[in-house]
Amino acid sequence: MTADLFLLSAHGAAATVEYAVAAETAGFGGVWLAEHHFIEYGRCPSATALAGVVLGRTHRLEVGTAACVLSNRHPVALGEEAALLDAVSGGRFRLGVGRGGPWVDLEVFGTGLERFERGFPESLDVLLEWLSGTRSVSADGEFFAFRDVAVVPRPAVRLPVWVAATSAATVDVAAARGLPLLLGVHDEPGPLLDRYGPSAAEHAVARLVALGDSRAQAERRLRRTLPRWLATTAGYIRIDGSSPPRRDLDAYVDHLLRISPIGPPSEVAAALTDAGAGRLLLMVEGFGDRRATLEQIDALAAEVLPLL
Repeated sequence: MTADLFLLSAHGAAATVEYAVAAETAGFGGVWLAEHHFIEYGRCPSATALAGVVLGRTHRLEVGTAACVLSNRHPVALGEEAALLDAVSGGRFRLGVGRGGPWVDLEVFGTGLERFERGFPESLDVLLEWLSGTRSVSADGEFFAFRDVAVVPRPAVRLPVWVAATSAATVDVAAARGLPLLLGVHDEPGPLLDRYGPSAAEHAVARLVALGDSRAQAERRLRRTLPRWLATTAGYIRIDGSSPPRRDLDAYVDHLLRISPIGPPSEVAAALTDAGAGRLLLMVEGFGDRRATLEQIDALAAEVLPLL
């Protein structure tokens, strides 16, 4: 089992870099960076750009994206960035991609709703071919059609790709290609992993974690900080101009607390061990400020990682 950090950039990109450097110093092996557009929930519009900064500031840390929104990116452009980051980091970059949502970024970046609704498998296949180690790539599909072009820089070996999934349809796309899943903090991983089926794929599951003297003490602290942060998810705007249905924040917090590893180190470690994935991504920004997050990173490394 591998335990990395999952950083949403809740406190901004500069803080995220600080957390990543602290994670390497504390003994974590990797961090994964979220990507969002036009919303305060996470303040990183380009996980690859931020990954480049983190890779440059660290020496041994693996740095992944969780996840680049493929529906509003060109897969060749993303493939070029991934190959470049892999080359300059000595193989420390990890690429995770997702379908995203029917949000306004599809309008802003000009890819359109159909790329979200129907174009994800084709986008993914173009990306996978680009990262396969082949010398050149062409396309003749519904969404991408271009002549044969050279892959430069060309990966020395096929680069791995993780697929963020919240639906059965996306799980099926990943499973058909043998790609490991990235599962988010808000979902129960069991049904999606069961849908994928038996596999040696190194699935990654993100979990909100919070250490405390007791579970009750950690929950009380999170109930003071999570509602304000989670309320920022209301900033999502659909491409049709409507807002998504408003969540009951109290119920949302209750759900997260119920499924998350919270409390003393031994209880957190036991819950993480039962998560059902080979790679765990620990979301550590729940206590609401930079100092508390840095304290959590150090404590998790010292008190939880040795128990996994």
